[in-house]
Amino acid sequence: MASTGAHRSTTLPMTVRNMGFMLDRLGQDCSPLQYLRELTQNAVEAISATPAFTGEILWDVDWNRYTLTDRFKLAVIDTGIGMTGEEMVQYINALSSSMYQQSTTGNFGVGAKIAAATRNHAGMIYLSWKEGVGRMTHLWRDPATGEYGLQQFERPDGTFGHWAYISDDVKPAAIGANGTMVILLGNDVDDDTMKAPEGSPAPSRWISRYLNTRYFRFPPGVTVKAREGWEFPRTDGDRNKLRTVTGQGQYLDEHAEHAGQVELSGALARWWVLKEDDALAHASSYIASSGHMAALFQDELYEMMSGRAGVARLQLFGVIFGSNRVVIYVEPTSLAGKIVTSNTARTQLLINGEPLPWADWAAEFRAKMPDEITRLIEDVTAGANSPDHHQAIRERLRQIRDLFRLSRYRPAKSGDLSIDESSMMPGGKPRVTEGDKTAGSGRSGSGSGGRAGDIYALFLTASGTPGEEVRSGPDPQVKWVTLAEGTRTPLDMEDRAGKYQAELDLLLINGDFRVYSDMVERWCKQYAHAPGARPHVQEVVREWFEQALVETVLGVHALRDARYWAIDDIRQALSEEALTSAVMPRYHIEMSVRRALGAKLGTLKEKAV
Repeated sequence: MASTGAHRSTTLPMTVRNMGFMLDRLGQDCSPLQYLRELTQNAVEAISATPAFTGEILWDVDWNRYTLTDRFKLAVIDTGIGMTGEEMVQYINALSSSMYQQSTTGNFGVGAKIAAATRNHAGMIYLSWKEGVGRMTHLWRDPATGEYGLQQFERPDGTFGHWAYISDDVKPAAIGANGTMVILLGNDVDDDTMKAPEGSPAPSRWISRYLNTRYFRFPPGVTVKAREGWEFPRTDGDRNKLRTVTGQGQYLDEHAEHAGQVELSGALARWWVLKEDDALAHASSYIASSGHMAALFQDELYEMMSGRAGVARLQLFGVIFGSNRVVIYVEPTSLAGKIVTSNTARTQLLINGEPLPWADWAAEFRAKMPDEITRLIEDVTAGANSPDHHQAIRERLRQIRDLFRLSRYRPAKSGDLSIDESSMMPGGKPRVTEGDKTAGSGRSGSGSGGRAGDIYALFLTASGTPGEEVRSGPDPQVKWVTLAEGTRTPLDMEDRAGKYQAELDLLLINGDFRVYSDMVERWCKQYAHAPGARPHVQEVVREWFEQALVETVLGVHALRDARYWAIDDIRQALSEEALTSAVMPRYHIEMSVRRALGAKLGTLKEKAV
């Protein structure tokens, strides 16, 4: 008879084999500086657990070690509640374990162990004081076994354990009765962990830069500081100092000319227009000071895009010009049936496990563009000198417009054409490659299983489907942009011919591209005898290069929805690199420029006479 006592599970709990391999693999998903966020967040939660809810977090040099060994090791110090030896063993040595409440939208209990331990094989030393008593433990990657865990100590009394008491002689000045110091040793005991990892922006202020661009703001009562100029003498307070880290929010509020918010579907877009004199003042320094975009969640910033990627994202949101002065943070909202969380590595935000719908939000933001941003765009373009070649190009293309209508059809009940199966976009026979041919069959593309539509292919009619010809779309809008006019920002389209914004059907042409400027200089030399020739030369050269790019866009659009042209194929064919390739042939453009300049400035033969 079944027992009526307490329920006993018959499930054998799953265990983890080769934990070291799993940690190393998870660590690869973290960004190189992710451990700064994880250890900072642990310190924030330790301070939030104090009765006063106030405290200090310091990213500093382990000055005790530097004094004894002359080596720089990075340390983070907090004035939180601290840990006992038993608590350190319990929480530090277990992967999904935390002193604080775990949840899918909050603390996972895995961050520092994944992001920091995997980049510090020599170890992380924890010194923690609780109620005035100090303890120490050492989390490392055992070089003999490759496993992560707490190193065993031999204590002064001859006993062994994975933690030991520590003297107040090494207690940081900031810590009173309670607090914790974590020292990062690197992968080797000789590593300089104060040195910025390769590729980090602002190497002398890399910690401040990362934390400022990772956090929007810190909780009230929590002060965060980071050391900079540590290689200078400690008496040099102007260079070797602790800088207060505030997060992006305070900087943006202080340096904004205008600010506001736009309601989007399932999100709130916060925006700032920066003052012109401050927009680039601190570029590549301790904070993101010029235009960029990010997602905002629980006062943290995710998926930040600055530089070239930031310009592209801002342009998608309609900020075509003046993007170096605009900052947009989109904050998803947890509505009924929609849960916002981050991935385990804290590198990406997810809504119900899916990536953020940036394209949808961009379309909404463009439709609700704030007046202040619109005025900025208009102010930037007001001073731009970009002659309109649209009418002349359109008139020339009108004569060959039928060439941009490829043999491409779509079903239509009222169509007066019969569509052959191979001309339709959906269905049809799949593309056959060498690998698809059956060995020894002597056939390609035939045989069972190769026909699209499965059994429904048996019901195709011999007369074809009524249909109509698909027409090509309208010509794209075109804007020439340059650094000098402020319509292009550094790095955007650098040494590229142009950029096509599909969502806006907008073609931006880089007026600084050397292929254009080289041809302008070539013809200016040819017409050195003609006063005031340069503006006419530049206009003609631009017009014919513009036509080449417009034709490229129209031609690629004609391939849309074709059988062998997927969306990604179209995107690649209109990429910055593809557009650059489109203007590299010079002969026909050269001949066209020659004729046009001859009509405007006189032929070179006339000069010779």
